[in-house]
This record gives sequence, C-alpha cells and structure tokens, in this order.
Amino acid sequence: MQTIDIQEVPADLSELIEKAAKGEPFIIARAGKPMVQVSPVDLEAKIVSSGFGFLKGQLGTHNFDPDFVDHEIIAMFEGEDEG
Repeated sequence: MQTIDIQEVPADLSELIEKAAKGEPFIIARAGKPMVQVSPVDLEAKIVSSGFGFLKGQLGTHNFDPDFVDHEIIAMFEGEDEG
C-alpha cells in the first residue's frame, strides 16, 4: 500500500482518490507516521448490514433453555386461562 506524506497530498488528491476508488487504497502520513488510510467505500456491504436480514444465519436457538420458560406469560399471549 502506498504511503504519501500529507504535504504531497493536495497536489495529487484527485489522482489519489481515483486510484483509491478503483481499489488502490493509500495511507497519508505526517513526518513518517501513518495518520489515515483512504480506501474505497463498499456500498453493497453497507446496504446489506443496515437492511432487514443482515443477521440471517448468525442467530439461532441453540442456547434456548426450556426450563427458563415462563408458562404463565406464554398462556397470557396464547389467551389461555391459567386455571
């Protein structure tokens, strides 16, 4: 990955952004110390991670404890009498 000193960035900013957008990220450094990384935005990942179904397949009931069920609450939801 290319590292560019912050003082060189203004002159080449447009070209650097075009390269980053095409998949060539770069690092901006000050006095040799890396400050930030510029990389393309993955729009598809943002849409998937913020939309419905983004946790599909990651959650399950394998930790479900049937002894922890409050049957009184279930009966209220199902409209059954406790009697």
